[in-house]
Amino acid sequence: MAAMNKLILISLALALTGCATARTLDAAKPGAPVVYAGTRLNMYALQGGCCAADRFGAEAPSYPGLDLPGSALLDTLLLPLSLLTAAGLGV
Repeated sequence: MAAMNKLILISLALALTGCATARTLDAAKPGAPVVYAGTRLNMYALQGGCCAADRFGAEAPSYPGLDLPGSALLDTLLLPLSLLTAAGLGV
């Protein structure tokens, strides 16, 4: 039961910080990265990037280190679609 409580707590924390992948999906900023965009946004924020909105079209989550694993997983699941979009064959 303790493991389930931890999972619920982690899920809640991720939901409260905002998902970088979800934020970049609807950014539609010309020139913004598409492939692994949420993961890249988190890494940019962790490295002290100053202008996430200018570069990615979306603000970084409040806790990018906490959001990183979930964004990496979601970006991996969405990889086929993002590759098509990057190739100009938008879905």
